[in-house]
Amino acid sequence: MEPQNTNMNGEATLLFTHAKTLRLHTGNLVSRSRLKKKCPSSPSEELQDCIQATLSDWLASPKLPSEEFPDTLDCSIPQETDAIPPEEREELKVSVKLFLCEPVQSSISDAVEMACQTLGVSQLDSVIIAPPGPVEGDSQTLANLQPAWEELTALVRNQQIAAIGTSDLDKDLLEQLYNWADVKPSSNQVNLASCCVMPPDLTAFAKEFDIQLLTHNDPKELISAATFQQAVQEGTQRAIAADWRLEWVLRYSIIVKSRGIIKAKGYLVSAGKASP
Repeated sequence: MEPQNTNMNGEATLLFTHAKTLRLHTGNLVSRSRLKKKCPSSPSEELQDCIQATLSDWLASPKLPSEEFPDTLDCSIPQETDAIPPEEREELKVSVKLFLCEPVQSSISDAVEMACQTLGVSQLDSVIIAPPGPVEGDSQTLANLQPAWEELTALVRNQQIAAIGTSDLDKDLLEQLYNWADVKPSSNQVNLASCCVMPPDLTAFAKEFDIQLLTHNDPKELISAATFQQAVQEGTQRAIAADWRLEWVLRYSIIVKSRGIIKAKGYLVSAGKASP
């Protein structure tokens, strides 16, 4: 086993040294046996486990020999990936929550494009955006949300997304966004860890303007930079240096409309090589 591990580390080092972008797809967690047996205590722990296991499985899978090292490293497990057959598309709802870790231009369109390609669909039914939090001590403002919302709006007009929503907006900020936006938010997620009862003013506003209020238990920071580096290093048997910056994480679920059950769920992750 030692020669194989040494070779795997050498291959990983070369691939990760040359790559500038890392794209990772966990595959369907509903059917992926290695992760199915785990019961993570939080979304953060689930994502960490997924990144580590996916990189480990990807490096252990056979690869075609190549003299070129790609700029974009696509780490996915083909046999664990369930694209939606065209004949089943109408029966299924594809819901996405997109966590933006950095305000990188075109991150949203890149993430949506990758999700559509990965799942074999031309349109996502709903996308909820979780933009980067404000600088410590500041509060979220409409100005912080506008660039992301403009990008989402363009994707709605291009028919790549059917409906768009927000996360953790109070009544005042949700009202500001609603009044400003050409494409209105169809939903707003509320974290019940910090709010055990829906605020009455938020509930009243959402009801008046037909905005669906949903609940979630995601932390403000889905995964820290240090935890991400740790997951990558452990997944590659510590073959690479900690020099990757997480750009975005997309979590998807595919639901059977008639039965309300989850057929598939997973994560897509994008990271860029940090500047020296």
